[in-house]
Amino acid sequence: MLTLEICAGSVTSCIAAEKGGASRIELCDNLLEGGTTPSYGTIALAREKVKIDLYPIIRPRGGDFLYSDIEFETMKRDVALCKQLGCNGVVIGILTAEGKVDKARCKELVDLAWPMGVTFHRAFDMTDNPFEALEDIIAIGCERILTSGCRNTAMEGAELLKELVIRADDRIAIMAGSGVRSTNIATLVKTTGVTEFHTSAKAYNDSKMVYRNPNVSMGGIPGVPEYGISESQENEVRLIREIAEKALAEISQ
Repeated sequence: MLTLEICAGSVTSCIAAEKGGASRIELCDNLLEGGTTPSYGTIALAREKVKIDLYPIIRPRGGDFLYSDIEFETMKRDVALCKQLGCNGVVIGILTAEGKVDKARCKELVDLAWPMGVTFHRAFDMTDNPFEALEDIIAIGCERILTSGCRNTAMEGAELLKELVIRADDRIAIMAGSGVRSTNIATLVKTTGVTEFHTSAKAYNDSKMVYRNPNVSMGGIPGVPEYGISESQENEVRLIREIAEKALAEISQ
């Protein structure tokens, strides 16, 4: 059975994800930094607006996954907040300086989150040994691992994704993410054995601003339009799901 998770950067994107047939939402802020914890208002309103599973990311900042005591305390409070707001789960990932899964801290968050579910995010891709990390994450009680196969994109990491599915042996779900598109998801379904997929399905919608100051740039990030709003697209979500389900049906015959 196919599971399609949409990485949504706004409540608007959450609504589009649900309308397009998403199974679950990972709710994030700051997608250009890989995702950070969304605000209280964003989580609360998203929970009101969508019925499908909602998993906010618990990541206090961009950058690495080695956190200070203050940052860890922030993460614990955010997990408690998500539980209070009725979320179905959270998305976490903490590493040691040596590139191992920080089992003690992650287990503390998993225990605090219960009965919510927990996904271990792409911090997994920054570990020094993915097979050791796999066993550690299973041991701390996470439901799934979001991974690109320790490469920049899931297509590049397809071989490792396949091996992770085999080694997981149904003890934990392996969810493929990073660069998953309608143009490649059929290939990923057929070559990796993965049945859970993660994508933003986003595009830049043009701003409704009429006056646009040509002398000031508030972002300045290459490839990101100054007057563009990044949002998940309902039609793209639907298309990705349709293609993936068709590919899954073909290999099941």
